[in-house]
Amino acid sequence: MQQMNNLRRIDLNLLVILDALLSEQHVTRAAERLHLSQPAVSHALARLRDLLGDPLLVRAGAGLVPTPRALELVVPLAAAQVQALLAPNAFDPATTQRTFRLAMSDYGAAIVLPGLIRTLRREAPGIDLQISHGSRESMLEGVLNGDIDVAAGVFPEMPHELRSTPLFEEHYACLVDRNSLPADGGLDLPTYLARPHVLLEMRGSGTPEIERALTALRERRRVAVSLPHWSVAPELISGTDLILTVASRGLRDIDQSSLVVVPPPFHIPSFTFVLAWHKRRGGDQALNWLNRRIGEGIER
Repeated sequence: MQQMNNLRRIDLNLLVILDALLSEQHVTRAAERLHLSQPAVSHALARLRDLLGDPLLVRAGAGLVPTPRALELVVPLAAAQVQALLAPNAFDPATTQRTFRLAMSDYGAAIVLPGLIRTLRREAPGIDLQISHGSRESMLEGVLNGDIDVAAGVFPEMPHELRSTPLFEEHYACLVDRNSLPADGGLDLPTYLARPHVLLEMRGSGTPEIERALTALRERRRVAVSLPHWSVAPELISGTDLILTVASRGLRDIDQSSLVVVPPPFHIPSFTFVLAWHKRRGGDQALNWLNRRIGEGIER
């Protein structure tokens, strides 16, 4: 109650800026989100610090970290619904100019971006995207610290500070050279284990689902090539005895004149591909719109 009373004595426009600063944890990004200049947001932060008697956000690397007092204000700000009070219909995709930062692997980019880009060019030409990639851990860390707006990927352990929504269910498949298959055209477990493998991994993250499935069988595979580039991996299979075990959607457009997609010869659990964003961004109308459009643009 005391926190709400403190907020009531502050100009509504300052509350909107405070809400954006706590969400973005970055003055420049908060300014872009609010369509204000960086000096205007910096000046507003100085006024807020004076009014509330607290630094609110302190420097940490390239961004800002909220103080304990600032964290206490997150819930009252959400309860006050400052964005809705100021401009309930403020977001218009046709006129909004804004940049969103998305994190995903190149597999995720191949699934998410084609439909999303077509939607943005048609409905929201002023929205720009900055795409980055990294390990699962680094993508979630980026969302937590405000460097990333949305992460798309497979995240078995989701931090409680984040929200997520499923995009689709996925399963694994194996890519092999057509001429390297046994005469019956199948791939059995002894052959799978005897062959060398290509592993897609980003900074040591690997594909733990495959390794866990093999561990359950008390088996291991030999990884002959480990690389972070999805797009080049299928080209390594043609004309070799290598096997690539990956998410099946990434193999939809493979040229099957020389390559063939077959099921793994052992059970690997399917997984859910999700979007993840920080719960403090729940009131961001533009981000909510973007998340919906991402889901709608994916081919089922």
